[in-house]
Amino acid sequence: MKFTMKKLVIGSALAIGTLAAMAADTIKIGSVLSVTGPAAFLGDPELKTLQMYIEDINKKGGVIGRQLELVSYDDGSDASKANGFGKRLIDDNKVDIIVGGTTTGATMSMAPLVEKAGVPFISLAGAVVIIEPVKKWIFKTPHTDRMAAEKVFEDMKKRGLTKIALFTETSGFGQSGKKEAMGVVAKYGIDLVANETYGPKDTDMSPQLTKIRNTAGVQAVFIIGLGQGPAIATKNYKQLGMALPLYHAHGVASEEFIKLSGPAAEGVRLPAAALLVANKLAANDPQKPVAEGYANAFKAKWKTDVSTFGGHAYDGLMLAVDAIKRAGSTDKAKVRDAIEATKGYVGTGGVVNMSATNHMGLDLSAFKMLEIKGADWTLAK
Repeated sequence: MKFTMKKLVIGSALAIGTLAAMAADTIKIGSVLSVTGPAAFLGDPELKTLQMYIEDINKKGGVIGRQLELVSYDDGSDASKANGFGKRLIDDNKVDIIVGGTTTGATMSMAPLVEKAGVPFISLAGAVVIIEPVKKWIFKTPHTDRMAAEKVFEDMKKRGLTKIALFTETSGFGQSGKKEAMGVVAKYGIDLVANETYGPKDTDMSPQLTKIRNTAGVQAVFIIGLGQGPAIATKNYKQLGMALPLYHAHGVASEEFIKLSGPAAEGVRLPAAALLVANKLAANDPQKPVAEGYANAFKAKWKTDVSTFGGHAYDGLMLAVDAIKRAGSTDKAKVRDAIEATKGYVGTGGVVNMSATNHMGLDLSAFKMLEIKGADWTLAK
């Protein structure tokens, strides 16, 4: 009996030791996402995407012979909390790479931490400030706000819209978008005749929109924001009887925006990734199998529609996995170098070609101009 108990104790100790060794040998993917709060319709599909594909990759044997482990925190759409979670990921969880921040504010609050610690960081946020100037350890998957502004102004110019109003959120994304839009608007022969802002937690934007409506000469309105705010602005826009062409930036590229805006979304135009119109892409489009594959898998797993934000997380994870494979290890410097050397990666957001001077790797052709018709995304004509 004593001998049996001894064997049992030793066996248990060995089992615990083996489990501990296995846990220590995982590849830790860190993430800080806005799963709750005003930006939840960005962060929630991002988390679901990471969970789904990490589970799938592990079932297929993991990466370089090791299982992936997701260590994720919810900043509640409060960028000020992201810094603390980023520090926890680096100092306590000892993650190998970080995929996400959801928002520009969260990303930038973590940026000094990852730069100092030397941890590869692939952001899921939109503002150009994340990658310009280039930061050694920071990359991003979404198209930039400058690209969004250029795509919108390109479409306005085609439609003969030359006098516009800008309506921007006071968040990091909104203010970066405002700066970038103002920086390129003249290039397209467009005059900015009204300029208003709103807060991300505002529940009524009618006063600002009334000012825009009463501004002489306005031919179109361009809203830059993310989360619930742009949907409220869109509903207020319709309630005020404003019939001018309405544009949004890519911060609303989600089915949730259409649901929140209701009939007011009809006719809204915005630039977005091909993912939202995957089934409408040409058969020979290199993105079609990737976008459709992701969209079908996400819908099957979560019983809900896809968004470009989940697609950004998919691209971020796949870029990370590909870099780790090419590096042949989780050595942070080698993985960083491998990400920067990425060429020809076909993702949901476009074809990615990174370089030492471009830590996003997308050009303007990666954007599609979409129009909401009949509560669905269509390619704008």
